[in-house]
Amino acid sequence: MTARTPLPNAPTYGSDEHGLICGFRFVPGLGAEPIERLGTDARPGGSEATPGFMWLHLNLSHAGAENWLRAHGGLPDEFFEALQDVSRSTRIERLDDALFAVINDVTFDFTFDASDVATLWLYVQADRVVSARARPLRAVDRLRTAIRRGDTLGSSIELLDHLLRDQADELQRIVRRAADRLDDIEDEVLAGHHVRHTIELARLRRLMVRLRRLLAPEPSALQRTLAKPPKWVPDDGLQDLMRASEEFALVLRDVGALQERIKLMQDEAATRVQEENSRSLYMLTMVTVLALPINLVAGLMGMNVGGVPFGEQPHGFWWMVALIGALTGLVAWRVVKRLRPRRL
Repeated sequence: MTARTPLPNAPTYGSDEHGLICGFRFVPGLGAEPIERLGTDARPGGSEATPGFMWLHLNLSHAGAENWLRAHGGLPDEFFEALQDVSRSTRIERLDDALFAVINDVTFDFTFDASDVATLWLYVQADRVVSARARPLRAVDRLRTAIRRGDTLGSSIELLDHLLRDQADELQRIVRRAADRLDDIEDEVLAGHHVRHTIELARLRRLMVRLRRLLAPEPSALQRTLAKPPKWVPDDGLQDLMRASEEFALVLRDVGALQERIKLMQDEAATRVQEENSRSLYMLTMVTVLALPINLVAGLMGMNVGGVPFGEQPHGFWWMVALIGALTGLVAWRVVKRLRPRRL
């Protein structure tokens, strides 16, 4: 990939009547030429073979996007079956002479929530790349911005490699931000302010679990596919994709380590909550034990029978207060003596 002059009239990040978000035609020696509108053929230059390749990126939320892809995209049935598939696990596989990929990435307005992970569908051939998504994704936006800035791509495999690396970079940025936030939470939990972070820890853990579940199959799936790649994939492209897969695997390992760290912080917070509950239960037990003499004496003195002691004495009330105080003191002394740690 080489840097070139910025594109003069790149299309805005919207969509035409067929759901086209952006499109570029890459011609060797000429750089990237923006595609403003979709025609009736999803191949470069129509039916005639032309050097280079093209990239079409469509918005599946647009009502006309899938209709255009079915009518003019020239895509296999497996692509449309994947669009309707409930399972969105990452996979990259070979379909005849093309590569088909289901890639998960974070949305453009990512806010550390598990629901902010969306899916990108890719169909890669030597002369074209067709991608589709329902929600804006950060990795695709970074790729589009790099092309508009003047970067050019030599092949469709290079575009796929660029996209995977952008995805890994974005995931690394998320892990770094989550780790920084977890550092602050850890300090707060160790300082005793663990209640306020319980919900946030649970939200971060759900995010890490979802990212790992959706993205973990990607490196192994890519390596299995590249073991028998299409004939048009160059050797240097294979090497780049293998390196991108290794980088992605390292990032996923960081996600797993961060997930374990969040789990430890949740265990620490739960332990502190349990200690507080035990302390509260202990205080309640002490109050109950210390109130036992007064409740017992009050119950006995409150019997409506004859022979109640001190009933005729003018200072009987104070004698009973003294008796209750002495009994309460005796009980408190026995409790403190039993709870005091024994000396070796």
